[in-house]
Parts: sequence; structure tokens; C-alpha cells
Amino acid sequence: MPIEKLDTVDAFIVFDLADAPESVGIVRSARKILPGGASDLARSMTYAFATFEMQRSGASAGINALDDDRADAVAKFTAEIAPMVAAGRFLPEPGTRVPRTALESLAESDPRATIGDVADQTTVVGVVAAAAFAAGGLDGRTVAIEGSGQICDALTSAVEDRGGTIVEVNGQADVLFAGSKMGAIDHTAAEQLQVGTLVPYGPIPVTARALAILGRAGTTVVPDFIATAGSLFAWWPTGDPTPEAIAADAAAKITASLEEIADHPEGLFLAASYRAESFLSTWQDSLPFGRPLAS
Repeated sequence: MPIEKLDTVDAFIVFDLADAPESVGIVRSARKILPGGASDLARSMTYAFATFEMQRSGASAGINALDDDRADAVAKFTAEIAPMVAAGRFLPEPGTRVPRTALESLAESDPRATIGDVADQTTVVGVVAAAAFAAGGLDGRTVAIEGSGQICDALTSAVEDRGGTIVEVNGQADVLFAGSKMGAIDHTAAEQLQVGTLVPYGPIPVTARALAILGRAGTTVVPDFIATAGSLFAWWPTGDPTPEAIAADAAAKITASLEEIADHPEGLFLAASYRAESFLSTWQDSLPFGRPLAS
């Protein structure tokens, strides 16, 4: 997995597939961003693209900066990667301490059809569609949402519109949305949960140990790289480019992808991984090592 260090700022970009024509991923900033976490984030995006048969790669960037220096560091980062964005080599998405407003200077050169609100809204639509399929509908279901923020507010409204009831995250619910951070659901948290279905709204919220524990408990865990893939259909729409049509297309394709693997004896995660890897094998000489789960 190639790691490219920048020249003008203490920052790096991880590219999951070196020869991909386009790479997309989250940009995060902290005092010290570790390449390992960035690699995990990149892998999740790669599997999302592969699930929907797109020859693109995941990527992820880290900007190492203290709070007082962050604005300057992010500005230097965006200036240096501008040629990459125009070429499609690295297309950034907001992440920890790097809001979308910090990436505004790159928007005009970004080759994706739409970024920002439409893509974000389509992500929510996709997450809800995944939950509705995996849980057999949301009407009458109790739903807990781990985390807070704009996406959680949007999920709350969508669940209530579908007849679901929001409950506290106290370990028991029909459906749990998780995604506040990587590894939000680790083995300790998993042992306390009593949920029928877990649906990610952010990248890799479940650790490998947690996935095993939840599987033994009979919890259906939707792969994050399917549930959160709605934005892909906004970035590269294949039909009617209106927001409503894009959202409907994303919901239909995410639902269909889950229907295809719903009865796999090894569960959704492994079934989805096998399918993604099968597509990757059609254009990569070797598969990237490791599947998209939090450490």
C-alpha cells in the first residue's frame, strides 16, 4: 500500500491500489495521524468500489498538526494536492478536524459530478436502505444510534419517517446504527449489545473480534463498505442526475447488493468480501492484504 509524503506540510496520503485511475478518501488531522488507521479507511473505500464494480481505489490522508497550527497546515495540504485532485488521482473527503469547508478550494477542480450535500444525503439514504433490508423493514422497530452530529440527526428523521422508534444506546434494540469512529464497536462493547441488526453509517466501526462476537450472538452486521456506499452514486451518476433520482438509484443498488448475498452461509461480511475480491481480481494482479475491519 503506497504512502506518499507531502513536501510542504507534515502530511501523507495512503493509496490502497497504486495503479488505480482514481482514488477517493477521507482527510483527517491530529497531532499524530497513524498510517495504519489511514490504511484501514482506504481499504473500506476500495471494497465499496469493488462491490459496485468500479475500477477505483480507496485512499486516506493524514495531516499532522497541533490545533493552533491546523488551519495553516490544511491550507498547505490543499494547495499541494490541487494537481492531484484535478487529475483525479486523489479526491478528498472531509474527516476528523478537516471539515468540508476546509476543502472548498478544491471543489472546482474535483472531477466528481457532485460533492457535498447531495453526496452526504445520498449516503444517509443508502444507510437507511441497508437497515430496512437487513432488519426486514423499520416500521415498528426500535432503533439506537451510536454517536451524534448531522448524520445522526438525519438518520433519526429517516427512521421516524419509516415508522421506527429511536431509543437510547443501552445495549438493546432491534437496529443499531454505529459509525462515530473507527472501532466504535469493539469486543467489549459487542459483549454488552443485544441488537438484531447493526448497520454502519461511517467507515469500519466494528473490530474483527466484535464481528465474531456479534455473529455468535445472532446479530446481522451489514458491511460498512455496502451500507455507506451511497455517495458513490452521487459522485458518478449513471442515469438521471437529479438528487432524487440519485438517491433512489443508490437505495436500489445497495438493497440489491445485500439481497444477492443474504443467504450466504458465512454471513454478510465474508460474502460481501468474497464478492469484492472477485471483482478486484479482474483488474489487479494481486489482492490487497487484509479486509476492512477496525484493528
